[in-house]
Amino acid sequence: MASSSHQPKHDVFLSFSGEDTRNNFTSYLYQALRRKGIGAYMDENELKKGQKLSPALLKAIEESNISVIIFSLNYACSSWCLQELYKIMELKRTNKQEVVPIFYHVCPSDVRKHTGSFEKAFANYQEKWADKLQGWKDAFTEASCIKGWHIVGDKSDR
Repeated sequence: MASSSHQPKHDVFLSFSGEDTRNNFTSYLYQALRRKGIGAYMDENELKKGQKLSPALLKAIEESNISVIIFSLNYACSSWCLQELYKIMELKRTNKQEVVPIFYHVCPSDVRKHTGSFEKAFANYQEKWADKLQGWKDAFTEASCIKGWHIVGDKSDR
């Protein structure tokens, strides 16, 4: 388990694209974790694209033991998701957090190589987020190399 000098407030932080998974996979996962007595954090607020990552959300990431990253078709279309992912991977690199990726209806190699929908999403950030883009891509690649779950249809491949 990740070493930490503080007592985590949340067992698990869920990073996800609301557009893709808020009302299906992520909400079911959240409820299943809660039923098992696992303190999960799922942001319920509608975050507007282009806004700075809120201090409260950054704090929730920092106060979690584990982050579950739910990569989905539109995950990289959200600058919020990319900022979360960057923070999560920063904490992982300093051994302050465990990370579990879930590839939900996306190919792990597309995440790793920034191809498919991810290539298009990153291309859209070239101008507005040029200073952050390489860090986001690096975090994407790093997270995709962690053993996780690949979910396609109703099948899971661990």
